[in-house]
Amino acid sequence: MDIQVEAASAANDPLGRALHLLRMTGVIYCYSYLHPPLGIALPPIPGCLMFHAITAGECWLRVPGAEPVLLRAGDFALVPRGEGHDLLSTATSRADAFFGLPRVQLGGRFEIMRHGEGTAPVSLVCGAVRFDDVLARRLVHALPRQIVLSGQALGPSNWLSPILALLQEEVQHLKPGGEAVATRLADVLVLQAIRTWLQNDPGARTGWLGALQDAQLGPALVLMHEQPGTPWTLASLASAVAMSRSAFAARFAASVGMPVMQYLTLWRMALAQSRLQEGQVRLAELADSLGYQSEAAFSRAYKRWSGRSPGSERRVEDVAI
Repeated sequence: MDIQVEAASAANDPLGRALHLLRMTGVIYCYSYLHPPLGIALPPIPGCLMFHAITAGECWLRVPGAEPVLLRAGDFALVPRGEGHDLLSTATSRADAFFGLPRVQLGGRFEIMRHGEGTAPVSLVCGAVRFDDVLARRLVHALPRQIVLSGQALGPSNWLSPILALLQEEVQHLKPGGEAVATRLADVLVLQAIRTWLQNDPGARTGWLGALQDAQLGPALVLMHEQPGTPWTLASLASAVAMSRSAFAARFAASVGMPVMQYLTLWRMALAQSRLQEGQVRLAELADSLGYQSEAAFSRAYKRWSGRSPGSERRVEDVAI
């Protein structure tokens, strides 16, 4: 195999390839009417991205480790890592547990919640979605603790306000098929919000995300992601992207935060866990597809990494590398 040619055809847009895999599965969607004084504590949902689309009123979003932010009508907020967080009337309000509040199930994964009494409620569409692809989960894990977008701040390219208006219409006047339309619109909002942050925020040019956009590190990452069974070495990867071994190793570690071969091992283990959790996979075939010479060698590597044997793996948690 001509590794140089393979690298050239692997990807002209590594970040775009990762975005292409951001296909999500909805876990829960909830349309909420919340009357002040407002204080709702949403629990952590591991492995999920959570979002809030504000259609009327305003409330504070408080995520651990991030500054509280005031959300107004027309804003859209993401909590990418599924961390527990609060929606509040004021930045210091007390919060009640979300799952202890009454909700009406509308079928499927969609529900409505009404909380409190009075005038001028805050209305919002909230949800939690899961990304099943390993690379998509890696991208979402690289996002900050919270992302907040405002239609006004987007200026002439404001895509947010019209989608929010459609979403509000669907959830306020439920029609046949309304649940399906509302969930699709929410999914579009999530994808567009991630794309907008990646395009505009300086933080998207650092770390693993920055490496994906690097002219040489990006193609190297694609080779590891898409050809995990190739017997890559530091030297062969460096050669594939036309870099010296030492320069490639130094730039990769500085950008990604770990040595090349450690990243490759963690990537292979993440793929292994995902495939094992899906079931119906033979260990020998899995080992071969990930570049291991034998089932025994793969099993030892997997147990060193996870503390469990491959045969005992269950879908207990998502992988973050």
